[in-house]
Amino acid sequence: MSGPHGPAFSGRVGWGSAPALVVIDLVRAYTEPDGPFALPDATSTVAATEQLVAAARSGGRPVVWTVVEYAADLSDGGLFVRKVPALAAFADGAPGGWGELTLAPEPGDLVVAKQYASAFVGTSLAATLHVAGVDTLVVAGVSTSGCVRATATDSLHHGFRAQVVREACGDRTVELHEQNLRDLDAKYADVTGLDEAVARLAG
Repeated sequence: MSGPHGPAFSGRVGWGSAPALVVIDLVRAYTEPDGPFALPDATSTVAATEQLVAAARSGGRPVVWTVVEYAADLSDGGLFVRKVPALAAFADGAPGGWGELTLAPEPGDLVVAKQYASAFVGTSLAATLHVAGVDTLVVAGVSTSGCVRATATDSLHHGFRAQVVREACGDRTVELHEQNLRDLDAKYADVTGLDEAVARLAG
């Protein structure tokens, strides 16, 4: 779609000088085959995310993990838990341990508990990152059409350059994954490859 001044979409936000890695909701509910939000094949997503984490650590970059947590009675889940009843798996005391992170954080990592799709809604994440001097968010995790998309979109709203790593995200179908990556790349974030993201984080 082009206008008199060139393409209407798909400009680049680019890379700043101070990236951080944000891993969205990569928990057992998505990565275990019998999980309530099980992905068709989480293996490649987890492996790519592991590479990003290793690169961020080697480059001294901040690593942020998000998890979804609710009160036992879901009273802090608002309408989201009505729309997606399976979110009850993340209530305090719910069986299965589905909210446990698939990869283990290290001391010094930030773990952000959230109740909604975006990692910025109802959390202090934006302020924490701004004070740390972060200007670019490398986004990985699940799901591409849900919490990854919401977090990447809100990254733009909060003044961060979002780089969504294609190989390190996953969704319940390949079609959903690809469609949402295309739309994110058109309007809210840059979709980048694993190799570039690893090099930028490590560098």
